[in-house]
Amino acid sequence: MQEVTMYTTAVCPYCVQAKRILQSKGVEAITEVRVDLEPQARQHMMERTGRRTVPQIFIGDTHVGGCDDLIALDARAGLLPLLQAA
Repeated sequence: MQEVTMYTTAVCPYCVQAKRILQSKGVEAITEVRVDLEPQARQHMMERTGRRTVPQIFIGDTHVGGCDDLIALDARAGLLPLLQAA
C-alpha cells in the first residue's frame, strides 16, 4: 500500500470525508500535515500543489488533489490501483 499524505486543518469536513474514503479502501495510516498549526506547511503545500485549499492528498508521489478529485478518481476505478502500486 502506498504512503498517503494529506494536508489538512482541524475543522475541515472535506478532510474527514477524504479520510473515510481512504480508510474504506484499506488505508491504515495517513500522514497528516496540519496547515492551520504550521504556517510554513501551508506555504509548502501551495508551492507543491499550486492550490490553497485543504485537503490536498498525495498517494506516494502522486498529487491526487482535493476531496472531489479523490471521489472522481475512485468513481473511475483509479483509486485502488494507485494505492496498491508498487
